[in-house]
Amino acid sequence: MPFVRALHRDVVRFVAHLSADPQAAEDLAQDTFLRALRTLHRFEGRSSARTWLLTIARRAVIDDFRRTAARPLLADTHDWRATIERAQPTGLPGFEEGVALQELLAALPYDRRQAFVLTQLLGLSYAEAAREADCPVGTVRSRVARARTAMTAQLERGEAEAVMQAA
Repeated sequence: MPFVRALHRDVVRFVAHLSADPQAAEDLAQDTFLRALRTLHRFEGRSSARTWLLTIARRAVIDDFRRTAARPLLADTHDWRATIERAQPTGLPGFEEGVALQELLAALPYDRRQAFVLTQLLGLSYAEAAREADCPVGTVRSRVARARTAMTAQLERGEAEAVMQAA
């Protein structure tokens, strides 16, 4: 289906950045497209198909958060973070930068992360991002600016700590 092929990558990237579990991005993207196909008859064309689809994706991520919060977490290991880190591939081009970006994004409040991902990573205009986030364009601009400031400050703190540890 051309519609799915054209927007699949954007949806996967969007849900990966918004969700707490980037590994579930494909599942969330699939859920997004299923929801879209079920409600296609209600699409009135007041926005682009991409904006409409990303709105559905955002709702899918929120629903996933709710489902996850309702389930108890089970683990058969005491140090689950170390287990996950050992299972991740390393040495890939851009791997460290991707990890750093994920950490920077994870530290942002949801609304700022959403605005940053929509405009800076997915390339939506501020107006499209505003429609997606259901807020004024000025609010999106403010959130993106604050996200940039927070991420820059976090990077500078990390560099200062690295210098202090090396000395």
